[in-house]
Amino acid sequence: MASGTEPSTADDEVRRLYERYQPADTDEERHKILLEMGELDGRRHSDIYAALESE
Repeated sequence: MASGTEPSTADDEVRRLYERYQPADTDEERHKILLEMGELDGRRHSDIYAALESE
């Protein structure tokens, strides 16, 4: 995601992915969106763990 319309927060990105998932026509399209959701979740967890380690 390298556009000027990139969501400003992780919550915005989750909402955008969910809105794309709902009308998805194919299982392949849904699978791709779920992979993006998983990547986002992994990044969020990494940020949380990094913050905890620095305390």
